[in-house]
Amino acid sequence: MGLVHIYCGDGKGKTSAAVGLAVRAAGCGKRVVIARFLKTDNSGEVEILKKIPEVTLIPCRKTFGFVRSMDEEMKRECAAYHRELFGEAVKLAEHADLVVFDEIMAAVNYGMVPECDVLEFLENRPGRDQTDGLEIVLTGRDPSEKLIAAADYVSEICKRKHPFDRGIMARRGVEY
Repeated sequence: MGLVHIYCGDGKGKTSAAVGLAVRAAGCGKRVVIARFLKTDNSGEVEILKKIPEVTLIPCRKTFGFVRSMDEEMKRECAAYHRELFGEAVKLAEHADLVVFDEIMAAVNYGMVPECDVLEFLENRPGRDQTDGLEIVLTGRDPSEKLIAAADYVSEICKRKHPFDRGIMARRGVEY
């Protein structure tokens, strides 16, 4: 049966874990869809994922910057874009074995994607009760209790120490 995974917490590695599972699934011939929320295509995994035939990576067609620096009009435009992105991933899920919603928690927590839409999709996902049903991964910080309740796996990645705390900025190929 297809299960729901949440990779959450304030530590490094949530997206890395999701990408690792996606590569594992693709290596087993499974069809994978990856939707990335509130991110650009500048991250190192994007180029290699594009080369894996079993992976459909929904491209970042528009970037908005950090939510905290957006005015209200830009927030509305960003929300409309991310609701459309979520809808595109849901449609592609019909033909997938694994769908990754990377940073969906941030999209939900910032009001870009309604949590009720995510919960409805999880409840009604294709093949939910089938032996080889659709596997779902949700990543990001601070999942709600409702999302946690809807999940089968919840893995929290806890930051104990991070170079950013010493002023070391994100490095290409390591943090992104």
